[in-house]
Amino acid sequence: MGKYPVLEVDLNKIRTNTEIVTNLCKDNGIEVAGIIKGFGGIVEAAKAMAEGGCTQMGSSRIEQLKSLKEANINVPLLLVRVPMFCELEEVVKYSEMCLVSERETLIKLNREAEKQNKKYGVIIMYDLGDLREGVFYRNELIELSKLVEYELKNLTLEGIGANLNCYGSVAPTFKNLTELSDAAEEIEKILQRKLHIISGGGTTTLPLMIKGGVPKKINHLRIGEGINNTQDLPLYWDTDIKGLDKDTFVLKAQIIEINEKPTYPIGELMVNAFGEYGHYEDRGIRKRALIGLGNQDVGDSSKLVPKDKNIIVLGASSDHTILDIHDSEIEYKLGDIVEFNVLYQAMLFTSLSQYITKKIIE
Repeated sequence: MGKYPVLEVDLNKIRTNTEIVTNLCKDNGIEVAGIIKGFGGIVEAAKAMAEGGCTQMGSSRIEQLKSLKEANINVPLLLVRVPMFCELEEVVKYSEMCLVSERETLIKLNREAEKQNKKYGVIIMYDLGDLREGVFYRNELIELSKLVEYELKNLTLEGIGANLNCYGSVAPTFKNLTELSDAAEEIEKILQRKLHIISGGGTTTLPLMIKGGVPKKINHLRIGEGINNTQDLPLYWDTDIKGLDKDTFVLKAQIIEINEKPTYPIGELMVNAFGEYGHYEDRGIRKRALIGLGNQDVGDSSKLVPKDKNIIVLGASSDHTILDIHDSEIEYKLGDIVEFNVLYQAMLFTSLSQYITKKIIE
């Protein structure tokens, strides 16, 4: 018997999903940077995305891009978090371009690129209302673009971009992406040349693209979740892309206890292990199973989707997850394995957990 829990990573399914999404984007004049941070930068999975058609690979962690560089994955590497001063040397060394939003960062980045005798690419971020990274006013965007173009000789202005639906939950719309598009046109007019990249967000822009609502000027998306967590598309954004396989990442965990117990806790209630007040429904005595992983491993047990549709995930502490198996048609026994699809948060945590074995399926 192998060691559990296990996260199975199916490279063929990742590759096929990537081909479907990148071809769909290509039909809309859009290139895809494959984002690998959601699965902890597992090199084999990143390589499958590159083989599937991503023209760049991106991560928020320079350490993950370093691993791709050392693995000779031959597509341009993009840092999708604006860089810290302390990592600029590695940023220039291990990536071809990054997102930037600060004047001082651009100046220091230029100095580091000069030191390494490189021409380094930047995408200046424009905050369209999600209130994470990016300059907030168009005139600031224009001034930074001119700074890179005319003064910072070791930097190349590759383009501009925006982030949506991450911090502020602001949806990509024709209106806010038109602002990005119009800003790009104004910059191009000033610089008297075309920008290579107008990056209109990530996975959450896919539904709008499919409906034909993305302005034609947008030619770049940063996609990870829409390839590797395809169950998120219909669940959160009412979008179903034909042919996508949801079994790219499958979590397997072992049952460590089976018992019939009440469904409502007995005694005076207080906060749980995470300082939260739980919500419990009294459904009488029901059959429950414990599995040997918890929120330390998955982030939030509600982001686990049992492949047995008759199992309910009741909740978790740091190291235990409690399942209602009462209505399952399977007679589970102690030591049996329960399989789950993982939503984005669970994929992120399981990929990074040192306590979960990663099994690569070729």
